[in-house]
Amino acid sequence: MGSFVPAQAAQTINFLTPSPLKFSLSISSLEIFAADGKVDRSLADYMRFARANEEEKERFREVLLKRAEIDPILFSRLLRTEMGEDMLSRWGQHIAIQGGRNGKYALRGALIKSAFDDNGLSLINILRHLPTNIEIDLRRALSLANRVDLIITATNFFHDEIFRLAQQEVVNASPVDFTKLPDLRLPGELGVEKKRWRLRDSSRDRNFEVDLYQPKKWRAGQTPVVIISHGLSSSPQNFADYAEHLTSYGYVVAVPQHPGSDSQHLQDLKAGLSRQIFLTSEFIDRPQDISYVIDELVRLNQRYFAGKLDLNRVAVIGHSFGGYTALAIAGATIDFDHLKKECERHLNLSLLLQCRALSLELKADNLKDERIKAIGITNPLKSAIFGPSGLASVSLPVFVQAGVYDPLTPFVLEQVRPFPWLNTPNKYLSVQEGDIHVNISNLDAGIGSLIDFFAYLSLPESALLTSYNQAFLLAFLEVHLLDNEDFLPFMQSAYAEYLSQGKEFKNFLITNASTKSLEEAITRFLDQHPSFDF
Repeated sequence: MGSFVPAQAAQTINFLTPSPLKFSLSISSLEIFAADGKVDRSLADYMRFARANEEEKERFREVLLKRAEIDPILFSRLLRTEMGEDMLSRWGQHIAIQGGRNGKYALRGALIKSAFDDNGLSLINILRHLPTNIEIDLRRALSLANRVDLIITATNFFHDEIFRLAQQEVVNASPVDFTKLPDLRLPGELGVEKKRWRLRDSSRDRNFEVDLYQPKKWRAGQTPVVIISHGLSSSPQNFADYAEHLTSYGYVVAVPQHPGSDSQHLQDLKAGLSRQIFLTSEFIDRPQDISYVIDELVRLNQRYFAGKLDLNRVAVIGHSFGGYTALAIAGATIDFDHLKKECERHLNLSLLLQCRALSLELKADNLKDERIKAIGITNPLKSAIFGPSGLASVSLPVFVQAGVYDPLTPFVLEQVRPFPWLNTPNKYLSVQEGDIHVNISNLDAGIGSLIDFFAYLSLPESALLTSYNQAFLLAFLEVHLLDNEDFLPFMQSAYAEYLSQGKEFKNFLITNASTKSLEEAITRFLDQHPSFDF
């Protein structure tokens, strides 16, 4: 589709103020500025009001022209899903059409037309394709800007606070010379074999694949089992590095596909075979997938594994939506009343997923599987869907990994705030600088381009963050699944400090010992910023 300006297009952006006065800016002024940097009379007033210097003007011009390379077909279908509608409705409260009505449909049309246009998805092209004049309520806009600033302030505050708490734990602990201990970042010596199983759970009419990793050489005694649950629109293949690492130390690792929320389902959406990013039933099906995999391993244990597998003590590792899965099967329960209240928030992107649980026709029963004895969750979403009461039901050991840069499951809202709610003495919060929720080496070109849109963001190599996680998850499982006290020295803040030596992007770790201090820090921050909706 070529580039064109629609016959009926927006001419102005109107700014509403508390007074009867209205201010307007012509879109043509922005187009002229974007094209050659010229500031006409209409735009000059706003530049003076903003006190923009030449460098800031040029940065604004770059923002107007910055293009995100995305798949227009997939993008258009995403905007028509329930999650897309929800996101547009939230934006439309701030960007209304003339007369004050929610601007979600105008926004959707402009976004889609821009994506298909030869000039691509850019801010100036979106404005060019708006079908009618828009209104921006400055009171709402300033309120939103203040909330964004508070999120940034909170992120910086709790980054520094967790670093301080981690340092305090280092001081309080007995010193350990980690140079004389095994390097848990390196592969083990038992080798790896991979198989792919195709399973059918006839009780749910559900077919799915499982990548199964087993060691070439078996460790003495019973063999521990770990299940890895992938995130939304992901696949088992994206977690091969974690599975291989654990397997090389003697674990059997199963990585199931979750058919209604995996990468294939995303392709079905693009092809028009599905109308949703994921099926709401996945809130129930995902934990049941894990239980079914364990059931199958029990059934086949004697035949294929000579009875070596210990299936009464299983661990689950989950990423993002997989973090929800791990918590649910560990005993966390959905608190629908809490979720309904939380879904009024606007700045936590993970709510777009969590709030879909409100449409469950059948309230989720307790999905707990007593065979699960420890969980490791990376970039999990959990604050709204479980809340304090739902997470208090989790009493087994939990390792939580958070990313400071994570825009999808925000560090402050999804990991810091809920950490004290976990009712277990064996809990850990690992915080990684530079983590953006996903392994950037696994991103498709479209999402990678969107991340590149924020050019100011300096990101670490994925291998560094993976090495942090692999080392800690291995130690966590050895201690809390296998009761191996030889690995206790690794489950402390000093080990994170050791791993981070000489690295630009650090890893911090706090344990249950810092829970009270973290709660006090949360209270202190809220006292300083009473308008922050934690």
